[in-house]
Amino acid sequence: MAFGWIDEQAALRRTAGLVRTLRPRPADTQLLDLASNDYLGLARHPEVTEGAARAARTWGGGATGSRLVTGTTELHTELERELAEFCGFEAALVFSSGYAANLAAVTALAPHGSLVVSDAGNHASLIDGCRLARGATQVVAHRDPDAVRKALDGHEGPAVAVSDTVFSVDGDAAPLPALAEACREHGAGLVLDDAHGLGVLGDGGRGAPHAAGIAGDEDVVVTVTLSKSLGGQGGAVLGPARVIGHLVNAARTFIFDTGLAPAAAGAALAALRLLRREPGR
Repeated sequence: MAFGWIDEQAALRRTAGLVRTLRPRPADTQLLDLASNDYLGLARHPEVTEGAARAARTWGGGATGSRLVTGTTELHTELERELAEFCGFEAALVFSSGYAANLAAVTALAPHGSLVVSDAGNHASLIDGCRLARGATQVVAHRDPDAVRKALDGHEGPAVAVSDTVFSVDGDAAPLPALAEACREHGAGLVLDDAHGLGVLGDGGRGAPHAAGIAGDEDVVVTVTLSKSLGGQGGAVLGPARVIGHLVNAARTFIFDTGLAPAAAGAALAALRLLRREPGR
């Protein structure tokens, strides 16, 4: 029977107590929310919700196409420009999710013959990017720059090290300056997922790479999500303009995906401007 194996898998999950369930929440509740990613409480901020509503009224409910066809609006480019400036990078590229941004960064920067050195504690989206990349992947010990050095030793060809800045499960931080140094010793790039650093770390919330003094470096690429500190939805890749240009031409989750909805872009831009104005958050 087609999909008959699913029943067996479901039974194993039930036995192990690992069944996932959806629990819809109401719009209003008396519960104190300690589980969401809305770190700064901006998802319901009046300026953010108005930014979303204004964008929807102006541009419509959807982006209407992929970014390379009709899905890039003036709002998207405005968000990219301000996000790159805020975080200290030359350029930015907005995606429909942080997950899509990570897939794009890893796959497009790890061509055939390359090596991807991945921290053992990385987020699932980085792991999936490694699986989809045409280069070889080597998983190394958690938060260990020397393990990165060892993996890079002797490799000829393109190479990148991939790591979260703040790891989502344990909440610990990557040793970013040491990682950057290990990569530079071997001419490798460094790709960092700053989903949990943007809005929380660095001067005014500019992120972990900014705090570590490596933001804007020519060999550093950073991915962020707009769904945590900014209270919206979507993701972005930040880095040198030539890297961003390469992603526009080579990243499949950019080329073949419908652009981020204008309402989400408007919400993120409003939240970013609020964060700039009120760095105490």
